[in-house]
Amino acid sequence: MDFFSEILSHLELKGTLYFRTSFSPPWGVEVPAFEKVVRFHYAHRGRCFVRIKGTDNLVCLEQGDLLLIAKGAGHKLFSDPQAEEAVLELDRVVEQSGFTGQGTLVIPSNEQAEGFEAQLVCGHFSFDKKSGHPLLEALPEFIHINDYSSAAGHWLEASLKVIGEEAHQPALGSDLIARKASEIIFAQTLRTYFAHEDTNTDGLAAYADQEFAPVLQAIHSDPARAWTLEQMAKVAGMSRTAFANSFHQRFGVPPMAYVTDWRMEIARKRLANTNQAIIEIAESIGYLSEASFGRVFKKKFGLAPGRYRKEQSV
Repeated sequence: MDFFSEILSHLELKGTLYFRTSFSPPWGVEVPAFEKVVRFHYAHRGRCFVRIKGTDNLVCLEQGDLLLIAKGAGHKLFSDPQAEEAVLELDRVVEQSGFTGQGTLVIPSNEQAEGFEAQLVCGHFSFDKKSGHPLLEALPEFIHINDYSSAAGHWLEASLKVIGEEAHQPALGSDLIARKASEIIFAQTLRTYFAHEDTNTDGLAAYADQEFAPVLQAIHSDPARAWTLEQMAKVAGMSRTAFANSFHQRFGVPPMAYVTDWRMEIARKRLANTNQAIIEIAESIGYLSEASFGRVFKKKFGLAPGRYRKEQSV
């Protein structure tokens, strides 16, 4: 498995739809903040405006556009700039519409208003709350992909149509199909972002840097290897000092800390989800003794491995 797929699999990416809309102008909805999720809005038909709390950006979401809002930030969706001040909290919109969680969230038309209906597919991507990785911290405040199907590749246009159509009908299995298709969208959105973003910048774009990709692939393919700074620098084709400084700047952690954190994440999951002996887990990620593994694990999570496993089983 390539390292990027392995990271997302480890984080247990799951897509969830929380509403599909049929909004006729004028309309405005305020979506509250929610921790540890990445929200998304896909404009299946029509367009709308989005203002994300904590930023100065007003995003115009045109038909075919996709917007990812990282870290669950609160935001407003509205039909036009004049409607921004009259937005209603999402709970009130749901209550007034009689929406039950099934079908489509409808804001009925105002016969005196002019404008186009907005059909949005809205939801979020969640992750295992106990998992962590620098990738999540590196996500920008938002990612706006214009004309997503064209930017991400023609093959994806069919997937987007499936999500849009399935999310707007009560047919058997439609929600499952739309949710599973949406999980593909997250990985594809990041890949599209990598392809269009300046890879000389730090943060998320660093994961697409071809200079570091062989190192990340090697670490994730063989976490038990007795990694040293020299070995990683050699894989990257750089001097030890240049590699250490560049890696830390780009990914936000030193190289050896990245290796240790990944090993501890693997161990944490195996302790929680398997009956594998602690010494076997330790050896599988490069530790020669249970004691040395236990010291590192406790420093990372605040509990000895055995205690951690016991608490997860309660």
